[in-house]
Amino acid sequence: MSELLTHLTPHMLTYAAAFAIGLMGGAHCLGMCGGIMSALSFSVPDTQPRKRLRILLSYNIGRISSYTLIGALAGSLGYQLSGVGGVSVLRVLAALLLIAMGLYLADWWRGLSYLEKAGGSLWRRIQPLGKSLMPVRSGWAAFLLGGLWGWLPCGLVYTAVAYALAQADGWRAAMVMLAFGLGTLPAVLMGGLMAERTKALLQRRGFRLAMALTIMAFGGWTLAAALQHAGHGEHAGMDHLQHPMQATQPTSADDSLQPVGNNPHAHH
Repeated sequence: MSELLTHLTPHMLTYAAAFAIGLMGGAHCLGMCGGIMSALSFSVPDTQPRKRLRILLSYNIGRISSYTLIGALAGSLGYQLSGVGGVSVLRVLAALLLIAMGLYLADWWRGLSYLEKAGGSLWRRIQPLGKSLMPVRSGWAAFLLGGLWGWLPCGLVYTAVAYALAQADGWRAAMVMLAFGLGTLPAVLMGGLMAERTKALLQRRGFRLAMALTIMAFGGWTLAAALQHAGHGEHAGMDHLQHPMQATQPTSADDSLQPVGNNPHAHH
């Protein structure tokens, strides 16, 4: 395992972390999307299992596509903010939201619910479009419904978006949200195929607590890394202020002892 980790690039580790966030937040995902997944399942008779699976997959592909688009937009915004020194602030924000998400899953603090309510105004404009697609009869309609549902106010999604925003790059942020979406897929898809069994597992107190603590630990690690990075940047700036003439000094003793005739900067 250690040898495998040494071959992973920082970007690959970032995507793996985003996938883990989605995977561990499965209980929250099922709570937010479980109703629509059940509705999609019940819209297809039990005698057509292939059609049911196709509709469920189409819905989730649309949902994850929306996440990827949101990630690209967030990364582009992060890139603009990075030009004014905002990367460290974005990383701290992502870390704090990860910790808040863990507290939310453990039911210790519901602060993220206020963030979800803040996105309600946009959702009220999008939701009628989704209702017009119900009941879903085709994979294409399910894909469109999933694309709309990706904008549902959700604290877990907002946490992942903050993590994507901190990448300060549109492409990498899109890949972060794609990885996150794929992480949510098992819980949401299984919630549609075996709703009651999956919900019973994910709602177990011990399971939710373990996932919450893991997300909080990752948030703490991200916060420590962000603060350390900010500290290094501050020290680098102080070093530059303390040695303003460093760039103009000779790079070696030999340069300072060159004969005048061989020095291209000397005046004859």
